[in-house]
Amino acid sequence: MKRSLDIDVTIDHDLWKKIGFKADATARKAIEAALVSADLPQIIRKKTSFEISVLLTGDTQIRALNRDFRKKDKPTNVLSFASLDASDSKMAASLPGPFHLGDIVLALDTLEREALEQDKSLKDHFIHLTVHGTLHLLGYDHMQPEEAKVMESLEVAVLKSLGIENPYNSPGFMPE
Repeated sequence: MKRSLDIDVTIDHDLWKKIGFKADATARKAIEAALVSADLPQIIRKKTSFEISVLLTGDTQIRALNRDFRKKDKPTNVLSFASLDASDSKMAASLPGPFHLGDIVLALDTLEREALEQDKSLKDHFIHLTVHGTLHLLGYDHMQPEEAKVMESLEVAVLKSLGIENPYNSPGFMPE
């Protein structure tokens, strides 16, 4: 079944435009790779068109979102807001038109700091966390050891398909 995907990338932090790669195109590539590799949740398998919104921002904006939605008053690297968590997702999946999978927010300041600490390229780290965020939109999680093993294995496979080494083997890597 042919699926269509609309990815809306918004850049609200000027430094994203000076990072040495096209963040919007790179995000699209990472999201597409994750969607090809992941099992779509049963509730949306029959849908043929999807939407994802991506916000590329900085630590100030993501800290506010993290505080307001997760009750953690600190910046983080990526936040995902999945539509699948909504109680009306069953109804939304049956409506005509694209299914909005959710929103991904990435903070450049934190990504740059982590990439440096973990001795990896900013682009590879950005791709990893975009894949990570996409998998959260599909219902994958890492709160329990069994869930983490499934999600991390899928991340590693997706990243390998994009020519990126296993990020969990990086020096200094510490999952949040």
